[in-house]
Amino acid sequence: MAELIELKDIEERVILIGISTEDGDDTKQCLDELEELVKTAGAAAVDKIIQNRESAHPATYLGKGKMDEVKERLWELDATGVVCDDELSPAQLRNLEDALETKVMDRTMVILDIFAARAKTREGKIQVELAQLKYRAARLVGLRSSLSRLGGGIGTRGPGEKKLEMDRRLIHERISRLKEELREVEQHREVLRRQRERAHTKVAAIVGYTNAGKSTLLNCLSDAGILAEDKLFATLDPTTRNVKLPGGQEILLTDTVGFIRKLPHHLIEAFKSTLEEAKYSDIILHVVDCTNPQMDMQMHIVYDTLRQLEVTDKIVVTVFNKTDRLEEDVILKDMSADYQVKISAKTGVGVDKLLKLLETILRNQQIYLEKTYPYEKAGRIQDIRRYGELLEEEYTGEGIHVKAYVPAELYGQII
Repeated sequence: MAELIELKDIEERVILIGISTEDGDDTKQCLDELEELVKTAGAAAVDKIIQNRESAHPATYLGKGKMDEVKERLWELDATGVVCDDELSPAQLRNLEDALETKVMDRTMVILDIFAARAKTREGKIQVELAQLKYRAARLVGLRSSLSRLGGGIGTRGPGEKKLEMDRRLIHERISRLKEELREVEQHREVLRRQRERAHTKVAAIVGYTNAGKSTLLNCLSDAGILAEDKLFATLDPTTRNVKLPGGQEILLTDTVGFIRKLPHHLIEAFKSTLEEAKYSDIILHVVDCTNPQMDMQMHIVYDTLRQLEVTDKIVVTVFNKTDRLEEDVILKDMSADYQVKISAKTGVGVDKLLKLLETILRNQQIYLEKTYPYEKAGRIQDIRRYGELLEEEYTGEGIHVKAYVPAELYGQII
């Protein structure tokens, strides 16, 4: 009887390469993060090589001597490819593949691959395919023989082989169709936004560096049941949940895709509609991993990305997460935030303070109301309870006497 042979995917073994242009820059930290990215994409980083240069070589990214060193390490470590920390030009990609005689990828390719694997909703899939096609359209000349890579692995997920073999005209036609589909999705999102405005529903957008604990926080506050792993970009598709605050008022919380250093501009462009949830929110919840040594740099990247998205003039609450992992007292400060709070989304410590803070922020935007409603208008009290904060209600002979805080835009309708 023939013996069954179990076939497993061969794990890619890659060498990570970065260019350091000045002493004390963050190249080493970038390669550490790139290692996490390739691990998330399903590969193993077997070595990290940094070249000190004034700038990347315009034709080959690396200098000749460093290329010889990388080629030798590829052979010694039995590696299957290299990943460069910067986005490569078509010429750099082609020349480096020719010189090293191996598969060459860049940071953008790895991030796009992770996004392709993680996208679950129709909108997420459209956005990922759009970003991938834009990236590949600019590299049709540079990819040459590697256009039809059949070996699988990083860089082959997403649109699929048939789309990689399209010529430039067909790719641009596909991009146009995807943009049209995305506009339809955006129109649907706009309708939902208008409904929220009519219902006087306040929205808080959860933003932050990838793996800061945004999804864990949303699960903690709302039992959302979304995937929360200790991985980069564990969740990609935005999730919105209704959360009841201690005083009974409701607020919508929206999770957004995580930010990362050197986030490809293709992705920022493609994911604008998703990230615009932050633009149209009332409050920004900026979740920060306070155990990460690069915490300050990560906060800077989040604020920089928000500026690119033109998210300004919002109330920002910085949520220092993962305090349960801190071994000693650390001074946690964010000078760009309006409020800050320390929590552990995993254990729930400090979450009650966060909810009370959100309630205080909303109350500051509301008007104090003291009024007696006749019993035939008792329905208005339900509106107060849902959209505002009902402090007291007393049933008297004249009607229901209430003391409450209500949203300014609702005040004229219920007075």
